[in-house]
Amino acid sequence: MMTLRNLMQPAAALTILLGSRILVSAQAQQQQITPIQLHQAEDMLGDMRDALKKNYYDTTYHGLDIEARYQTYRERLEKSKTLADAFRTVAAYLSGLSDSHTFFLPPRVSYQAVYGYRMQIIGDACYITGVRPETDASAKLHLGDQVLSLDGFSVNRNDLWQLEYYLEDLGPKPASELTIRNPLGEARKEQVLTKYIERKQLKDLTIASSDTDIYNLIFERERMRHSLRSRHVEQGDVMIWKMPAFILTDGEVDHLVNLARQHKALVLDLRDNPGGYVTTLNHMIGSLFDHDVKVNIRVSRKGEKTEVAKSRGKSAFAGDLFVLVDSRSASAAEMFARVVQLEHRGTILGDRTSGSVMEANHFPFSSGMDIKVFYGASVTVADVLMADGKSLEKVGVTPDVILLPTGSQLAEGQDPVLSRAAELAGLKLDPVAAGKLFPYEWAPLAN
Repeated sequence: MMTLRNLMQPAAALTILLGSRILVSAQAQQQQITPIQLHQAEDMLGDMRDALKKNYYDTTYHGLDIEARYQTYRERLEKSKTLADAFRTVAAYLSGLSDSHTFFLPPRVSYQAVYGYRMQIIGDACYITGVRPETDASAKLHLGDQVLSLDGFSVNRNDLWQLEYYLEDLGPKPASELTIRNPLGEARKEQVLTKYIERKQLKDLTIASSDTDIYNLIFERERMRHSLRSRHVEQGDVMIWKMPAFILTDGEVDHLVNLARQHKALVLDLRDNPGGYVTTLNHMIGSLFDHDVKVNIRVSRKGEKTEVAKSRGKSAFAGDLFVLVDSRSASAAEMFARVVQLEHRGTILGDRTSGSVMEANHFPFSSGMDIKVFYGASVTVADVLMADGKSLEKVGVTPDVILLPTGSQLAEGQDPVLSRAAELAGLKLDPVAAGKLFPYEWAPLAN
């Protein structure tokens, strides 16, 4: 499942990997915590506090007493039975801010936990939107199944990201307990086993080494980037551009926009797009507007700064624009959609977006002497207000045209949202054909 944390991980992981000699195993996470591990967890908690004090954009911390909270959670750390318990305590210290971009990045684990399914909020319900082949999930779950509960917790729009953070980053579990309802309305319970894949231990990351560690790391990052690449289809007077993340270079954006300029309409699919670079966002906006655009107002400790996207002028795409979003469209994807709305540049279709719009930096840390453990913190350094003076945080973008796929349509592989956007753009594309244009690509498994 692609989240804001997933998008940040490639950059964060490289920092962590370059110095790490050992990784945290699944077994170590569940074993009785050692005094050394407890001391390291205390270091992590202290670093999280210091990162907030030095960098968090709101020096009042939304009225939260972070020092008193630090003492409370330090006491809780002492009661940790396992390393996983300790990680969850460190994460909970930051979660009190209820900030989508401020969270704990625990040490990289020595394994990959493959749950085998993807979940997504559609409207107010949660559905299975992907099932990975050759996993236990593939025999028990189906596209279009509605998830009523996961491990005893109800699954809703506000809490799903916390459940995913818990499962993916803080304490992967050997099995998931799901209560499911299929498109026919029949409810059932399923236990889905997690598949664990051991990562290759990294020994030497120097080019001079005869080992292949550095190349394995490079290839892993390249495969991840491949899964986040833009894809496009040109049919008649319409170009459909699937943009999974705002991580393109100016040259890559220019190339795709130049292709779009050969058509009368552009359908830009930002569904499942967790955001990315501010530079890519600004260049995208400048490439689709014939005038400079006020993107947002950045509010930090140093004051306010207005962000303006410079137009590419006559090189910008001037045709009809249709933008698709959903509950996983976050950060830069949301800002882009809202700019289009405020400027009356195009039509937004789909589901309400994530409401995760802040600006954060990653701060790396380490603990230990002979053997170091590397971890990090994502800390919001600026609030982001749109040109109308309003924040999208916890609000999101409500589309001009709300379209929500049903469980039955998901089960049949239909994409009614893309089909409708294509129709508005002047292209006949039935929902089944639309669902086949950009098949989901599972991220590569660990080496």
